[in-house]
Amino acid sequence: MTAFSNVAESAGLHVKLWRGERMCLIGLDVDEPEPDFVGFTIEVRSPGQSAFAPLRNRLNFNYNQPAAKAVNGYRNFLSTEAPFQKFRWIHFPYDPKAGNYIYRVTKQHMPTDGKLVAGASVTLDIPLSPVIYDNFLDIGFTRNFASSQAYVDKYGNNTKVIPPKADAGLKFKKVSGDVYQWLGFEAYELIFNFLDEVARDKSLTLDFFAYDLNEPDIVDRLKKIGGRLRAIIDDSGTHKPATSAESQAAKILSGSAGAGNVKRMHFRSLQHNKVLIAKRNGLPEKVLFGSTNFSFRGIYIQANNAMVLHAPEAATLYENAFSLAFTDPSSFSTNPLSRQWHLVNIASMPPVHLCFSPHEDSDLSLNPVGAAIDQATSSVFFAIAFLYQTKSGPVRDAVDRLMKKKLFSYGISDQQGTLTVKKPDGSIGTVRYSYLASKAPEPFKAEWSGGSGIHEHDKFVVTDFNLPTAKVFTGSSNLSPSGEENNGDNLIMIEDQRVATSYAIEALRIFDHLHFRMRMEGAKGKKAKSKGKKKAAADTLALQKPEAISGQSPWFESFYQEGTQAENDRKLFSH
Repeated sequence: MTAFSNVAESAGLHVKLWRGERMCLIGLDVDEPEPDFVGFTIEVRSPGQSAFAPLRNRLNFNYNQPAAKAVNGYRNFLSTEAPFQKFRWIHFPYDPKAGNYIYRVTKQHMPTDGKLVAGASVTLDIPLSPVIYDNFLDIGFTRNFASSQAYVDKYGNNTKVIPPKADAGLKFKKVSGDVYQWLGFEAYELIFNFLDEVARDKSLTLDFFAYDLNEPDIVDRLKKIGGRLRAIIDDSGTHKPATSAESQAAKILSGSAGAGNVKRMHFRSLQHNKVLIAKRNGLPEKVLFGSTNFSFRGIYIQANNAMVLHAPEAATLYENAFSLAFTDPSSFSTNPLSRQWHLVNIASMPPVHLCFSPHEDSDLSLNPVGAAIDQATSSVFFAIAFLYQTKSGPVRDAVDRLMKKKLFSYGISDQQGTLTVKKPDGSIGTVRYSYLASKAPEPFKAEWSGGSGIHEHDKFVVTDFNLPTAKVFTGSSNLSPSGEENNGDNLIMIEDQRVATSYAIEALRIFDHLHFRMRMEGAKGKKAKSKGKKKAAADTLALQKPEAISGQSPWFESFYQEGTQAENDRKLFSH
């Protein structure tokens, strides 16, 4: 067992656990599935618990009433009775705790109609610590589940959690309860804990980069910091008018911090950084950055990530970028700071490389990303919000080449645009934002759209997560040539398998969420055929019984077709 994975095998059943951010990816495989094999039971014993509890499934083989009523907003069916017909599953502990989680996976068979018989079983454990590297690196993702069955179940599709217009955000009355903490997930905690610490500790000062800024609780905390705050707030496009939330926030903070401590600017195009830099007695101590804007959509609607580096070496580099932008932004693209990658190499911690834009030649920052995609030998995952708008450049060109390879890959972009989405075997390589509207198949319910605007806002690339050569690229950069040459942005590369695993699992989580919804679009009432055998109608979803009982092809058939993305998926995460 490593600090981020554990693997075991028994009688041809393979199970591998992977540590994610407050979640665990469970990879499953069966060497030679029997005809009556109908899925996996997964049970977990959480820290402090004495007994195993089965994970629950939303689907079952049969429903004793109409499906829409049988599934009433909860995962009603124990996987001991309704096994998972998947070769991987992501477990979200309801109340995540630091400590060891023990999982028991059991094959289930159905030799006669409706009767389950347990087969081979594997038990193994993994520590799910909330911080990836204590006192060095903490990663957080937003939940991106405003358009989800979980949000329907938990909050009844409440559309009143965000303002109808972005510029109304600072005066918007937030709803009561825990909905914002739930939607913002770990990124919410990282941002608000960072701000609260600075507000409390008078020996700390804060330098603050903002692009979108309309979250009133964030502005309120910045206001409490008073004269210990310096801020740079974007003034491009819709952020420029006096009525914009960004202009309103700048006016508020000019009053609390002093007019000389708040600057408006946009480099050549955008001030696109989203950064908090804490300094203790004037010395940079730690820094928060990522793709998460300090806004309602950024934290509560979109897929985003945030990262805190507890490293003065890294914080100093961000502080140098802030100071240059604060005093002389016109010289930024020619300054030595923006004309090279910077290495932060701390003993016993993964190497971290940083690059700041704008710079004169976008190849400086983008060539390493494109090269990593091209050189990957195991897998590539990417979530690049505006990739569909980027027509060329090292990253877009490498992604286009990737779509023509058999190499396992999953990608996410907010829209499809001109992106190629099909892999050589016909599988989907890239997904876009989608949600279950009025055509949601039973037992799923219609979901809220999450409002107008972008939904998939992440910017990250993961290569070879399961190998020692694993890399992650992330930050605020849109990974486009125009952005790198005109926007104030930052890009980070981390060479570390543990960090790469966290981002790979996040990519899987989002990809699966969107892929299912894309498949369901317009599918209600349609029937599909596979090798001449009738498949279940798309308007009612249920678990599949063995071929001898149902007359349908085995549920696992596609995962054993040689050379396909599905076969690679089955093997990659379980061995």
